Amino acid sequence: MPQAKYQLGDFLAMASDKDKVFVNNVHETLMEKGYKPKIQVTKTDGLRIAYHQPKTKTVAGIVSILLFHNGNLTIRIYPKNYKSYPETLNALPESMVNQINQAPDCIKFADPNKCWKGCGGYDLLIRGNTYQKCITACFQLSIDDESISHLLEIIQKETTEREKTNEI
Repeated sequence: MPQAKYQLGDFLAMASDKDKVFVNNVHETLMEKGYKPKIQVTKTDGLRIAYHQPKTKTVAGIVSILLFHNGNLTIRIYPKNYKSYPETLNALPESMVNQINQAPDCIKFADPNKCWKGCGGYDLLIRGNTYQKCITACFQLSIDDESISHLLEIIQKETTEREKTNEI
């Protein structure tokens, strides 16, 4: 049975009014940079918009917005170039740093033979503290009034860095 095709409007129809502006901001930013959205229903997340690099057949992405079955909205960012903008990470509010700290530790730092081949984990330095976190959960962050501007800044910095290295 073929999977249903979803559009941004389907996602927005299920999101709360306060989350729609954020989702639209992220969508417009990434579309302007050439990223391609894929909207689908998943068993674990509910509804997900995943933005992937153009001109590739891989699932290498930059952002996923997750709308869980309970109505909670979170974002997962994959910042390959996080070391290029330490000032942005150092400016994160404590609530976001706490979420990063709560993410699972990267097992590859303890044993390089564990985890999947392409995993490098994140070795973050935020305000003098080191966080060696799993690449899939490190930047899965809640969206609230305090975090929105920081999330948009991370996305902007990451897209700019990827443009510089032709990693769009």
